[in-house]
Amino acid sequence: MDSTLSERPAPLVAPAVGLPGDVAARARRQITLPGFGETAQARLWAARVLVIGAGGLGSALVPYLAGAGVGRIGIVDDDVVERSNLHRQVVHGTADIGRRKVDSIAESVAAQTPHVTVDRLAFRLTSENALDVFANYDLVIDGSDNFPTRYLANDAAQLVGIPLVWGAILQYSGQVGVAWHAHGAGYRDLFPVPPDPDTVLDCATGGVLPGLCGTVGSLLATEAIKLITGIGEPLIGRVLLYDALAARTRELRINPDPTAAPVTELVDYALLCGVTGSSTAPQAAEPQGVEIDAALAAVRAGSAPRWIDVRSPAEHAERRVRGSELLPVEEIEAGAVTVTGPALLYCERDPRSIRAVAALRAQGNTEVVFLRGGIDALARRAPDLVDRDA
Repeated sequence: MDSTLSERPAPLVAPAVGLPGDVAARARRQITLPGFGETAQARLWAARVLVIGAGGLGSALVPYLAGAGVGRIGIVDDDVVERSNLHRQVVHGTADIGRRKVDSIAESVAAQTPHVTVDRLAFRLTSENALDVFANYDLVIDGSDNFPTRYLANDAAQLVGIPLVWGAILQYSGQVGVAWHAHGAGYRDLFPVPPDPDTVLDCATGGVLPGLCGTVGSLLATEAIKLITGIGEPLIGRVLLYDALAARTRELRINPDPTAAPVTELVDYALLCGVTGSSTAPQAAEPQGVEIDAALAAVRAGSAPRWIDVRSPAEHAERRVRGSELLPVEEIEAGAVTVTGPALLYCERDPRSIRAVAALRAQGNTEVVFLRGGIDALARRAPDLVDRDA
């Protein structure tokens, strides 16, 4: 990692002046920790932490934040408790089924640590409200379960200038990392391109081991406490990978990508990730994508628009739509190239062409669309339209 970004950051939050009520007595076992003390406890009391998601990770980490003495916790989630949640979202009970998750967690916190303030943000985080919400907090913890929200959280935290602690769980494994762009790599440096939505499982279809929520949730809370107080070495530029079945962890180091396009605004993250019907961003104007049959009909009729390949030069050289031109998505997102008039964009399947469409529409070209299924689908349906290297 770049040595200019690898130094341990200073404590995130200035200490509060005094602790109310019995906060110090409740936290006595952590105040006596070596290197912690009353100053670190006062920093926690002054801290404002936003938690995205009141599900498996949120329900595990919020009680630890409250118990540690974080003075204000915001929880953003518009979901209600369902019976299928209860095996892993242990802060909720059977009596809470049908209730808002933010209410269930807030009442649990009040019973545990009544001095802590809980902001019940019972709405969906979107590209329209994220910056305003994030501006009210010192740190964000993302415990969401979908890629559009993860990219939204990363970008909003970067634009606001606050650290993001993020976690992900599925089946028997979990990941934890810290994205603080002033000090190191972010989520996009680890995942520069969203995965194809057709290849992504969620907990509803893939399942999740209950105890994994507690393990990863407690790690998220611990990383937040470290950042707030300045103790230890936070997971900046590192991702902790946990395999529950093997009872093993390993570490992945990541560096900032110097060639990555800068994040300058929030975009349509449903479009970015190729997810339809997502609640993380407002719906964009249709049509955005063109089905294979419609594209082939236009080609056969001689009325097809300009074809643009947004993949890498190596991929374009290997195979490409006959007559298409190469404009890599990274150059489009960086504003290094412009596209005027109608154009049909494609990549290998969908994600990069969706990103390119989003970038070009943000630049003012509303006539660009993407080929659904990309060259992978087109090559199967119409191999005569695909040129390949000999």
